[in-house]
Amino acid sequence: VLFRSQWIESSIARGVGEILLNSMDMDGTRAGYDLELITKVREISSVPIIASGGAGDIADFPRAVDAGADALLAASVFHFGIYRIGDIKRELSRHGITVRAPG
Repeated sequence: VLFRSQWIESSIARGVGEILLNSMDMDGTRAGYDLELITKVREISSVPIIASGGAGDIADFPRAVDAGADALLAASVFHFGIYRIGDIKRELSRHGITVRAPG
Protein backbone atom coordinates (compact mmCIF):
# COMPACT_ATOMS: atom_id res chain seq x y z
CA VAL A 1 0.00 0.00 0.00
CA LEU A 2 1.44 3.30 -1.12
CA PHE A 3 0.08 6.48 0.38
CA ARG A 4 1.46 9.77 1.56
CA SER A 5 1.09 9.96 5.32
CA GLN A 6 2.58 13.47 5.33
CA TRP A 7 -0.26 14.71 3.13
CA ILE A 8 -2.85 13.20 5.46
CA GLU A 9 -1.15 14.55 8.58
CA SER A 10 -0.79 18.01 7.02
CA SER A 11 -4.44 18.04 5.96
CA ILE A 12 -5.57 17.17 9.48
CA ALA A 13 -3.30 19.85 10.95
CA ARG A 14 -4.93 22.38 8.60
CA GLY A 15 -8.40 21.49 9.82
CA VAL A 16 -9.71 18.66 7.65
CA GLY A 17 -12.74 17.24 9.42
CA GLU A 18 -12.83 13.83 7.76
CA ILE A 19 -11.07 11.81 5.08
CA LEU A 20 -12.81 10.31 2.07
CA LEU A 21 -10.44 7.42 1.41
CA ASN A 22 -11.00 5.96 -2.04
CA SER A 23 -8.77 3.09 -3.11
CA MET A 24 -8.43 3.56 -6.85
CA ASP A 25 -6.93 0.05 -7.07
CA MET A 26 -10.10 -1.48 -5.68
CA ASP A 27 -12.70 0.96 -7.03
CA GLY A 28 -15.25 -0.81 -9.19
CA THR A 29 -13.72 -4.26 -8.67
CA ARG A 30 -16.23 -5.49 -6.07
CA ALA A 31 -13.27 -7.42 -4.58
CA GLY A 32 -13.55 -5.80 -1.13
CA TYR A 33 -12.35 -2.61 0.47
CA ASP A 34 -8.59 -2.04 0.72
CA LEU A 35 -8.34 -3.10 4.36
CA GLU A 36 -4.59 -2.56 4.53
CA LEU A 37 -4.96 1.03 3.35
CA ILE A 38 -7.81 1.70 5.79
CA THR A 39 -5.74 0.30 8.66
CA LYS A 40 -2.68 2.38 7.77
CA VAL A 41 -4.65 5.60 7.49
CA ARG A 42 -6.52 4.86 10.73
CA GLU A 43 -3.14 4.58 12.51
CA ILE A 44 -2.31 8.20 11.68
CA SER A 45 -5.74 9.81 11.44
CA SER A 46 -7.51 11.51 14.32
CA VAL A 47 -10.51 12.38 12.12
CA PRO A 48 -13.24 10.10 10.76
CA ILE A 49 -12.47 8.00 7.69
CA ILE A 50 -15.03 7.26 4.99
CA ALA A 51 -13.87 4.14 3.12
CA SER A 52 -14.65 3.86 -0.57
CA GLY A 53 -13.79 1.53 -3.40
CA GLY A 54 -14.23 -2.21 -3.70
CA ALA A 55 -17.40 -3.20 -1.85
CA GLY A 56 -18.79 -6.33 -3.43
CA ASP A 57 -19.85 -8.80 -0.79
CA ILE A 58 -22.04 -8.06 2.21
CA ALA A 59 -19.18 -9.23 4.48
CA ASP A 60 -16.94 -6.45 3.09
CA PHE A 61 -18.82 -3.79 5.04
CA PRO A 62 -18.17 -4.95 8.62
CA ARG A 63 -14.60 -5.84 7.65
CA ALA A 64 -13.97 -2.24 6.58
CA VAL A 65 -15.34 -0.93 9.88
CA ASP A 66 -13.20 -3.43 11.78
CA ALA A 67 -10.17 -2.17 9.82
CA GLY A 68 -10.86 1.39 11.02
CA ALA A 69 -13.44 3.02 8.78
CA ASP A 70 -15.99 5.24 10.49
CA ALA A 71 -18.32 5.32 7.48
CA LEU A 72 -18.63 3.44 4.21
CA LEU A 73 -19.32 4.45 0.65
CA ALA A 74 -20.49 1.98 -1.97
CA ALA A 75 -21.98 2.33 -5.41
CA SER A 76 -21.93 -0.62 -7.80
CA VAL A 77 -23.52 -3.10 -5.37
CA PHE A 78 -26.51 -0.75 -5.23
CA HIS A 79 -26.52 0.36 -8.87
CA PHE A 80 -26.57 -3.23 -10.10
CA GLY A 81 -29.12 -4.36 -7.50
CA ILE A 82 -26.78 -6.80 -5.75
CA TYR A 83 -27.79 -5.41 -2.34
CA ARG A 84 -30.22 -2.89 -0.97
CA ILE A 85 -29.13 -0.34 1.62
CA GLY A 86 -31.30 -2.08 4.23
CA ASP A 87 -29.37 -5.33 3.65
CA ILE A 88 -26.10 -3.60 4.51
CA LYS A 89 -27.54 -1.83 7.54
CA ARG A 90 -28.90 -5.12 8.89
CA GLU A 91 -25.54 -6.83 8.35
CA LEU A 92 -23.67 -4.06 10.14
CA SER A 93 -26.18 -4.13 13.01
CA ARG A 94 -25.78 -7.90 13.22
CA HIS A 95 -22.07 -7.30 13.81
CA GLY A 96 -22.78 -4.82 16.59
CA ILE A 97 -21.95 -1.79 14.45
CA THR A 98 -24.16 1.24 15.03
CA VAL A 99 -26.03 2.42 11.95
CA ARG A 100 -28.59 5.13 11.31
CA ALA A 101 -32.11 3.72 11.25
CA PRO A 102 -31.41 0.04 10.44
CA GLY A 103 -33.59 -1.11 7.55
